[in-house]
Amino acid sequence: MQMNSQVNFSSISANLNSIPVLNGTNFKEWKENILITLGCMDLDLALRVEQPASLTDASTQDEKRYYEKWDRSNRLSLMIIKRGIPESFRGAVSDEVTNAKDFLSEIEKRFVKSDKAEISMLLKDFTSKRYSGKGNIREYIMEMSYIVSRLKTLKIEISEDVLVHIVL
Repeated sequence: MQMNSQVNFSSISANLNSIPVLNGTNFKEWKENILITLGCMDLDLALRVEQPASLTDASTQDEKRYYEKWDRSNRLSLMIIKRGIPESFRGAVSDEVTNAKDFLSEIEKRFVKSDKAEISMLLKDFTSKRYSGKGNIREYIMEMSYIVSRLKTLKIEISEDVLVHIVL
């Protein structure tokens, strides 16, 4: 039994430590890690489905179990989400938000970058990045291709001629 709890604790710790701290510029990566971690820990129910109706005296055992599972998912999800957000950012979201899905949505409103800012950053990286002659040229070319593909998803096309000229 002790071995099993050590494995669970180390697994939980590893999952939590894989979540980067939200810093305002890494929202997409942070959110992706939150969702993957909560999914792997089977705690994402509160993010996937709406809160079930409150329990009443007439609630069935199945309804009570489902509500308890959803409530546990919501509480733990909120704790894990808040753990990955610095205290100064957390104050921006009201303490009154007790639903993990709503909390994540509020964070997203405040920290998701606009397309223009991302395009600007990617173009700056694309035009200023140079191969130094040291290290793996393949990695450099892959980085540049990745930047171009990100720009393409933002509807900014870079021609192959320009790509070859800048990369070389």
